[in-house]
Amino acid sequence: MKTVLITGCSSGFGLETARYFLARDWNVVATMRTPRADLLPPSARLRVLPLDVSDADSIGRAIDAAGPVDVLVNNAGIGVLGALEGTAMASAREVFATNTLGTIAMCQAVLPQFRQRQAGVIVNVTSSVTLVPLPLLSVYTASKAAVNAFTESLALELQQFNVRTHLVLPGRAPSTRFGENAQARMQGAIPEAYAALAQQVFAGWAQSTAITEADDVAQAVWRAATDPACPPRQAAGADAVALCVPG
Repeated sequence: MKTVLITGCSSGFGLETARYFLARDWNVVATMRTPRADLLPPSARLRVLPLDVSDADSIGRAIDAAGPVDVLVNNAGIGVLGALEGTAMASAREVFATNTLGTIAMCQAVLPQFRQRQAGVIVNVTSSVTLVPLPLLSVYTASKAAVNAFTESLALELQQFNVRTHLVLPGRAPSTRFGENAQARMQGAIPEAYAALAQQVFAGWAQSTAITEADDVAQAVWRAATDPACPPRQAAGADAVALCVPG
């Protein structure tokens, strides 16, 4: 029976992905900053562990507690929305520490066991905002685009060890708590000079009917984890898939 370790399982994509793998008889190590076992169905195949991907000691403890894993899913992430001029550098550093450096650190932590076993899969969840430039998302997009480039370069290093790396690129997911979690980093992030642009952007989102559901992401992660023929990049969600269609 295989084991998957998933980061950021307290809500949204991570939580649904953990449920998806549990329902298909995998051992699941669901990690989150503040563990809550009640979020997932009780199972002998489930372990819920504390993990802050921006903290090296927390990563070390989680990897030790998890034991051998077959698949790492880097889903933990935080958002920020606003004009660059109104975005505090502390917020930018926080976003990169989790989204970019946290992903890199988690990959580095599992690679020794993957290399020694000559097997393993890494799935990094980024975003479809990296497929097309969008206003008010420059810092967030940069943090995710860096993971795209990192993942594709890492794939070349790991081919010799039979370790696969994949990207899953979700679209906008209003049903998740992602926007709510970004609120704390948005104070003053839209100066008056950018108010009209922000209103235009928000109005466009309100009119959009194509969105991403958490299950779309869980299915894409599952395919990446279980299908060796899966493409290196997968869009997840109707809006994300539309960005990948020529014309």
